[in-house]
Amino acid sequence: MAPLRIDVISVIPGFFESPLNKGIFGIARKKELVDIHVHNLHDYGLGRYKQVDDTPFGGGAGMVIRPEPVFACIEKLLAERSYDAVIFMTPDGRKLDQPTANRLSVTKNLIILCGHYKAVDERVRKKLVTMELSVGDIVLSGGEIPALLLMDAAIRLIPGALGDSESALTDSFQTGILDCEYYTRPAEFRGMRVPDVLLSGHHKKIEEWKNRNALERTAERRPDLLDGDIEELKEK
Repeated sequence: MAPLRIDVISVIPGFFESPLNKGIFGIARKKELVDIHVHNLHDYGLGRYKQVDDTPFGGGAGMVIRPEPVFACIEKLLAERSYDAVIFMTPDGRKLDQPTANRLSVTKNLIILCGHYKAVDERVRKKLVTMELSVGDIVLSGGEIPALLLMDAAIRLIPGALGDSESALTDSFQTGILDCEYYTRPAEFRGMRVPDVLLSGHHKKIEEWKNRNALERTAERRPDLLDGDIEELKEK
């Protein structure tokens, strides 16, 4: 099976040099599960100084990424292959969630455009972008960190990327709620003991405890994820 190809467009491509060679990125690339290409938007910039930004019409603080370099870069990529999505990382996009990461992990080709400065010319968003994603109600200096977060969330789901592929399937949000608590050796540490049921070897009771604990944690930390009364859900 061909690797997932991801083309990242950024005004600071050097930002990705270390992260993409470490951890899950390095493992997945070495196994040829993902093929990541980072494009320098300045290569498509205008004039002698390869300009990619300009002042906004109507005034106001900050600079705006011009449309010409972005169109040139993305249209070149689109001429070479078809893409499942052209993604723009932006604070006013739809919030990235686990189902979205799941869907993107099984695509073939993706483009991720990293914003920078104040904004990107709206014509880029209206004409080229097919998906806008946010990593939360917070503004960062650029879309590079959100792009890494998105890629990590999707790549770790590709079979073979993790040492234990089933691990990703039991993560928080995969079933719509948070994951349960986890413990390891020693069974007792500084007066804190692992719940007895986890030491019992009784698989059915352990599974029941995990399900109940996951619901309790969700009710405490993210009640917005629950649909129904907590006691009724525990009994299901």
